[in-house]
Parts: sequence; C-alpha cells; structure tokens
Amino acid sequence: MSRLGSLGARLYRGEVGYDFVGKRKIWYGLSILITITAIVGLAVRGLVMGIEFEGGAVFTTDKTNVSVAQVQEEAEKASGHEAIVQELGNGGMRVQISGLDTDTANPVKDELAKDLGVAPDDITSELVGPSWGEQIANKAWTGLAIFMVLVVVYLAIAFEWRMAVAALIALIHDLTITVGVYALVGFEVTPGTVIGLLTILGYSLYDTVVVFDGLKEGSKDITKQTRWTYSEIANRSLNGTLVRSINTTVVALLPVAGLLFIGGGVLGAGMLNDISLSLFVGLAAGAYSSIFIATPLVADLKERDPQMKALKKRVLAKRAAAMAKGEWPDADGSVGSDEPQDDAGNDTAPAGAVVGRPRGGSGGRGRPSGKRR
Repeated sequence: MSRLGSLGARLYRGEVGYDFVGKRKIWYGLSILITITAIVGLAVRGLVMGIEFEGGAVFTTDKTNVSVAQVQEEAEKASGHEAIVQELGNGGMRVQISGLDTDTANPVKDELAKDLGVAPDDITSELVGPSWGEQIANKAWTGLAIFMVLVVVYLAIAFEWRMAVAALIALIHDLTITVGVYALVGFEVTPGTVIGLLTILGYSLYDTVVVFDGLKEGSKDITKQTRWTYSEIANRSLNGTLVRSINTTVVALLPVAGLLFIGGGVLGAGMLNDISLSLFVGLAAGAYSSIFIATPLVADLKERDPQMKALKKRVLAKRAAAMAKGEWPDADGSVGSDEPQDDAGNDTAPAGAVVGRPRGGSGGRGRPSGKRR
C-alpha cells in the first residue's frame, strides 16, 4: 500500500487525525478575511464585463506583423473607446470594442484597416447587442436561484436542515471568492465565465455531501453512548474522507490548471481564461469550504440542540470521573466503550465513528507486551 493510501486508512480508523472542528474559529476567521478581500476588490475594481453583456463590435484580422499593443492603440484611436486585443493562434488579431453600433462600426473597421495596412475585406466584423447579454445574465441568475433552492430542499430531506444551511453558506462562500478573484485579476466576464461558475457549484457540493453522508451514519443513535460528542464524531467523519477529498480535488484541478496556465498563459489562448479561471478558483474554494467551513458549521449548529448539549455534558462528566480515578484515556480523549460488539469482541461502530486506542489493564498501562525483566 502506498504511503498516501496508508495515511488514508489510518485517518479512517482514527489512528491519526487533525482537529478541524475544534479549531473552527481559525478557519472562520480566515474565510471572513478572504471574503472581505474579495468583496472589497469587487467594490473597488468591479467586474470587467465582456462585450456579450455590454454590446459592441468584434473585429478579427488575418495574420499581421503589427504588435498587440500597436493594434490596441490604433483601435482606441479609431473608435474613441477602450479596446481589448487578443492574439489568435494563426497570427491574427481579435479586437473587441464596446459601445459601438451599426453606424459607428463600419467607419471604425475602415480606419482600423488603413492603420494596420490591410484591406477592409480582410477584417471581419461582428456586432453584439446588449439585450442578448442581458438575457444571458437573467437566465444565469434564474438558474442559480433554482439550483440553490433545490440543493437546500434535497439536503434538508436527505440529511437535515442544519446540513442544508451549512452547504448553502459554503456555496455562497465559494461564489463570492471566485467573483472577487475575477475583479482583482481583471479578467473579462463572458458567458464562459457564467458556465464555469454554474459548473463549480456541483463540484463544491461533492466533497461536502460525502462528509455529510459519513457524519449521518456516524451520528446514528449518538445519544445512546457517552464516548463522543457530536463535534468529535463530525471531526472523525471529516478525517475519514480527507484523503479522498484531496485526491479528487487534485485530479480535477490538474486539467483545469493546464487550460489556465498553459492554454491561456503560454499559448496565448485568452478565451480559455474565461472558463478556466472560474473553474480553478471555484474548485479550490469548494475543497476548502467542504473541509473547513461546511462540517464545522454543522457541528456548531448541532451542538446548540438540547440533546447534544446534554450528551456533551455526560461525555465530559464521564471523562472527568475516569481521570479522577487515574484511568488512562484513549487517543481521542474518550474513556471506555459503549459501542455494541460482535461475537468476536470487535467493535461494530458505524462509519465515521472510529474506535480509539484500547487501554491496558491496571498496572500495565502503556507497557509493551512480553516478559517482564
């Protein structure tokens, strides 16, 4: 078994782990800081809306020896508007100018052809009306609202309302960060960006639902035992799926990183940036929120339940009494086992509730087996 696979098995069995839920205030603070940065960037710099949303004209030229900077300068001088220029793979140029209509697009095309030293017929033009972009935006908002409602309803039915609320907060967290990064980086918002944003919602929920499923199984009949609190079982469920979450996220990020850094950066295919940046940031934020936000939020909400408060009080009282007697606690801090066992004496704890280290008898705690000398 590989070292990573061995680590995953040890995480699942509870032999090793990290207290994600116990340190949740750190993650909340970090998320708030990142979210505030994203909101400030959005408020100060704003989003660079593509021509599909604002309307304008797109001019495409054949192969030319003129530089991108020179084409941009000539285009802005001819139109009087800000121009966005992208170099195409065949050596041509794509010039995007917002705010042009039919009456102004043709004169700009002729002037641009003259300045670049090409024939007007060698430049193709395409007009985009702002109404089309408005329709796309409205449909995107409608799809997002429907998706959010369906997610909350499904999670509330399949799990419980606390998990639905935590998943919704995690989704809003991911979207806010992604949109804020777009504002800070200055990438254009195009229909490809909208598609990327809608796509990451499913990825963002994937790891969260996996952890929630383990937590649901692990917390079954939780009030019938006094070994773990709800937060501890939530943390064990999270550790049990940690390696799986990391593996799936890394595998998903690799091809997206190829699109963003190689396709958009090295090869100069700027149009790939529209969708790849939203996917890359959204996938990374979704993996973060499923581990550091969603599950700790569920634990916070659940611990306010009167039954969970009573359970926590019983668990802590039992541990205090055991420590007062000098009993050695398990690796997780719990003492004793209230779990059912099979005929062979093996624990039959549900998935997510992992058994801690067995304790030695009186006078032999921590001593290795073997003959005394």
